[in-house]
Amino acid sequence: MAEPESEAAADAPLYLRVAAALREDLAHRRISPGSRLPSERSLSQRYHVNRQTVRSALQLLREERLVVTDRRGTFAASGAEGGGEPVAPALTARRPTFPGGPRAAEALVRASLTWEPPPTPLTTRLLLTPGEPTLVHRHVVLGPHGTALQRAVSWFSRPALTEIPQLARYRRGRDWRQQPDLRLLYHWMHQAGLRVTHRESVGVPGPATTTAGGAARLIVHRVVSDQHGHALEITDIDFSAQSAAWTYEFSA
Repeated sequence: MAEPESEAAADAPLYLRVAAALREDLAHRRISPGSRLPSERSLSQRYHVNRQTVRSALQLLREERLVVTDRRGTFAASGAEGGGEPVAPALTARRPTFPGGPRAAEALVRASLTWEPPPTPLTTRLLLTPGEPTLVHRHVVLGPHGTALQRAVSWFSRPALTEIPQLARYRRGRDWRQQPDLRLLYHWMHQAGLRVTHRESVGVPGPATTTAGGAARLIVHRVVSDQHGHALEITDIDFSAQSAAWTYEFSA
């Protein structure tokens, strides 16, 4: 596996790094469309990781429609399987991503989890009691020179932590030294049988809240709810309109 280009890349989970290496091979046709990928065992030996890490990387590529798996093995998507388009990194935009859209998913990020009470106005929406802590995810998208292009903070509700096993494991007292990865959050919701809806409000703060360089800022407020109308996730995204683009793709 290639050496990471930065400390942020080094913090990425192993399966994301394996997926990135395979994605590059697919994009540059080192693995031809329709050809079979090496076995899980071969990939685990190549990248010096365990087979579960390889399985997670392949699952990510399946979500991106870059590979397909059947009883014979895993194959690079052909034109027909990939929707008639060549295999390319642009296909990653089809996968719903959290929290900032496909562009943020491919950028360098800093992410952290904490267990803390949400702001008072959000307590009722999250079905929490006053002062009750919940899982909070903070996410910063970094530019090429390490500057913060986009910041996001997400609060999760009691139903989200109850219904989504992948979130429930992030409980108070767990070891969070490694950077958390919640890119498949909406896939996890689907796996949990949740039919979700989303609502975003986009605002432009006043002149007093522009960035130091004078660039305009945009604020996105998102609420993702289940089929019962219960909020699962509330996220605020803040970024400079002149240095970053916000794109959000979602499928229930």
